[in-house]
Amino acid sequence: MKTTKFLSVAFFALAFGVASYAQKTVMVGGAPMYPTKNIVENAVNSKDHTTLVAAVKAAGLVETLQTSGPFTVFAPTNAAFEKLPEGTVESLLKPESLKTLQTVLTYHVVAGKMNASDVAKAIKAGNGKATLKTVSGGTLTAWMKGKKIYITDENGSMSEVTIADVNQSNGVIHVVDTVLLPKQ
Repeated sequence: MKTTKFLSVAFFALAFGVASYAQKTVMVGGAPMYPTKNIVENAVNSKDHTTLVAAVKAAGLVETLQTSGPFTVFAPTNAAFEKLPEGTVESLLKPESLKTLQTVLTYHVVAGKMNASDVAKAIKAGNGKATLKTVSGGTLTAWMKGKKIYITDENGSMSEVTIADVNQSNGVIHVVDTVLLPKQ
């Protein structure tokens, strides 16, 4: 009986340890991203994602990104938005650009949860490339160079995943260094 009890406790500890490891808290933009919080609850704390958060609010997508999802979000940093031509962000945040802003933001979102290992498996299965259908209806192409994952948009612009597997209660965020844009 003692052996059975010991094995039960050992199994529970192992299972809890694996779950904790798989759902670890990651630092992004100087703030912890808790896997128990949703995408919006975490993103608002990242100093590196203030432009993205402002855009999500302006686009009226806060409620959507707080639902159960799950979502895979390729989240551009402030520096990624700064790479856009001067005045682009300001123009997108205007009320008359709402539809375009929503399209650009949802182009960074894939339905379902795809951790980096899932993306890597899809790339391998696709002989070096994986096509990801975005919530906006566009496509992204994922590929790898060494162990790094890259995402190419429909215009041929490339973005590197700089921080992968930022797990959320409703999906996963992969931080990217370039804003991805759909074909216009």
